[in-house]
Amino acid sequence: LKLAPGAVLSRVELARRFGVSQTPVRDALAKRSEEGLVEVFPQHATVVRTIDLAAAREENFLRRAIEMEIAHTLALSPDAAMLRALHECLERQREYAAREAREAFVAEDDEFHRIMYMAAGVPGLLAIVRRNSGQLARLRRALGAQRRKARKVIEEHRAILDAIEARQPDVARAMARKHLSDSLARIEKLSAHLHEFMRAPEGRGPALTR
Repeated sequence: LKLAPGAVLSRVELARRFGVSQTPVRDALAKRSEEGLVEVFPQHATVVRTIDLAAAREENFLRRAIEMEIAHTLALSPDAAMLRALHECLERQREYAAREAREAFVAEDDEFHRIMYMAAGVPGLLAIVRRNSGQLARLRRALGAQRRKARKVIEEHRAILDAIEARQPDVARAMARKHLSDSLARIEKLSAHLHEFMRAPEGRGPALTR
């Protein structure tokens, strides 16, 4: 979100900024287009896309379905090293929340889930989820890490961890579902305040100015 929706991206300027040729810039923009983060208008311009709430709902649906099963699987036979890593991650989340270190908190939030994917032996699914979470990621950053929201995230992570540690697979699955459902509900509730970031009605594209 350092680049506002509708901002025009120049391959020439980006290549100069990063000290590379235009080829890797073109490839990078093509990937960002696949992720729904930019929109390419051939022979005209590449612009930063507005946030698509409908796409964010789909991304959350995919992630929720996968992580419910991961939580269930991990609770069947929790690994001591994984539990230790999750506890340590949770402590760092508390520390960053107390300091209101937004970016660090978001990074540890992501790390908590990454540990679970790795422990379940499905790193490929993590890559799929990350490729299909662009809209959710932008919403999270647009809304920031309000203190109340951070506390809620920590409580829900703790509930998932407790269920895994207690070897309660059905509870772990339910807690993962609640966590990701609540996250989307909070995002949708607050998205009304983000008109400048949201996708325009169908048929109305961003203004293309150079």
